[in-house]
Amino acid sequence: MLMGFPMRVGVFYHDRCFDGACSAAVFSDFFRRNMDSQAEFLYGGLFHRAEQLFEESQFQGDENAIVDFKYCSSPKVTWWFDHHQSAFLSDEDAEHFRHDRSEKKFYDPHYRSCTKFIATIASERFGYDASHLKELIHWADIIDGAQYENAKTAIEMKAPAMKLTLVFEAASKNLTSRVIPVMTSKSLDEIVNLPDIKASFEHLYKRHVDSIEVIRERATHRGRVVFFDLADTDLGGYNKFIPYYLFPDSLYTVAVSEAGFRTKISVGSNPWAPVEPDRNLATICESYGGGGHARVGAISYNPGELERARKTAQEIVEELAGDS
Repeated sequence: MLMGFPMRVGVFYHDRCFDGACSAAVFSDFFRRNMDSQAEFLYGGLFHRAEQLFEESQFQGDENAIVDFKYCSSPKVTWWFDHHQSAFLSDEDAEHFRHDRSEKKFYDPHYRSCTKFIATIASERFGYDASHLKELIHWADIIDGAQYENAKTAIEMKAPAMKLTLVFEAASKNLTSRVIPVMTSKSLDEIVNLPDIKASFEHLYKRHVDSIEVIRERATHRGRVVFFDLADTDLGGYNKFIPYYLFPDSLYTVAVSEAGFRTKISVGSNPWAPVEPDRNLATICESYGGGGHARVGAISYNPGELERARKTAQEIVEELAGDS
């Protein structure tokens, strides 16, 4: 920090993700209240890609934090919080984390949401009081942990947090970074009723309703595995609970989609399945260069690698179908 100028803090978060946005908001609030009340925040969304995830030029703050995303060993990164099983890109990164003595980098894959993880660590280690953000923390835990009562609730999106999730998952450039600063001062209901957020939700919800029929028409079954290919549609950000609403007896889903900057294979398990899923989907995705959580994972290939993605998806379908 230069004399007379406020500290600049870079906050990098999992983009197009409700938990990622909430994590950035909670970290910013913690830093402002417990570290530097005059700090200025620079927000940057991060995506899982097939190529390099980080560039040194991104980290322009006096301090830089990564939340709800993979570990980066750059010396410019001074804070890190994550809860994904697949948090490390390499054994070297894992080793770098184990030897870190900054006491500002934290990892625990047992948390359902990174938001609650940050709030807990900040409270226990730094005396932070997050009680004014209990709504944000509560909903981040529900949404990232898929703790909905049933699939119907998950796709109806009546709660403000679920509406905001839909908007974030299809967000235009810079929308999420503009919303994060107000997440600590406005209720979720107030946020979803902001004119640009409300208009965006209404448009996206109509597309969401239409996507239910698209997935119904394209879905195929192999045992209790549902597969569908959306690569020729604009539904890269579809609601991941639609398959379980349409096919409640399914155990796993595998899907292929295109998002412009990547070709994606999504792998999920039914939170309401009549039989408890017992395969670790993050481990399966890791074998193809992806990752995630035990119950949900993904693999990112380069744009244009659609045939490779389809081949990978079918291999995963075969593997999961053998257990169902």
